[in-house]
Amino acid sequence: MNFNSKNPFLNSKRFSSNTESRTEVHQAQIIDYNQEMTVSGTINKTAILFLILCGAAMVTWWMAFNGMNPMLPTIGGAIVGFILVLVSSFKPQLSPYLAPGYALFEGLFIGGISAIFELKFPGIVINAVGATLVTFLVCLGLYKFRIVKVTEQFKSVVVAATLAIATYYLISWVVSMFTSWQPVHYGNSMMSIGISVFVIIIAALNLFLDFDLIEKGAREKMPKFMEWYGAMGLMITLVWLYIEFLRLLSKLSSKD
Repeated sequence: MNFNSKNPFLNSKRFSSNTESRTEVHQAQIIDYNQEMTVSGTINKTAILFLILCGAAMVTWWMAFNGMNPMLPTIGGAIVGFILVLVSSFKPQLSPYLAPGYALFEGLFIGGISAIFELKFPGIVINAVGATLVTFLVCLGLYKFRIVKVTEQFKSVVVAATLAIATYYLISWVVSMFTSWQPVHYGNSMMSIGISVFVIIIAALNLFLDFDLIEKGAREKMPKFMEWYGAMGLMITLVWLYIEFLRLLSKLSSKD
């Protein structure tokens, strides 16, 4: 059984579905290797998306700390970003256009939500950014030196846990909207903190799946646009990881 990344982008089915596009590239320009996906190209695209996201985040951050309400661009950015994710998952060939758009709108969301946490818990943002960066670098190092190997069993465990988390979050959100029930991951109880730690671990493990699938796409010489597709998928995992660190740190801070 072939399990895929939690990411709607970074999955084996999506990469393999571009075999036809890859063949067309080879037929058109057999010796033009610049038309094929590479790991270095994906890294460059990821850096570009990161800069766009940070630039957009500064806008809603500035609004929050200068007397303006950032909620509209924050919520709007989250909605538009999600829509772009869905479109790109079905139309990966549009990723060179959709990925920068995702970074832009998701940046508005990240800046706004970060400002809200920072106003309530001063210093939390820099700690969450640092924790996310360290986690990314550690996972990258473990993958690069093959200390952690992405086997089929590894994939199955990570994907199953990720789907369980997504299902739990969705059910909790829907039920809490129509009842007075408070999900156990709310608040700052030890159970809530434990759940946040577990979710962060699963989010970090998804990075290994992302690295593996990007490397596999480059090895199978996918079309060039898949670099944007892979970079966008990796950004989604990093955003998820960052948000979970914000939530965990806010719970720890509220216990003081």
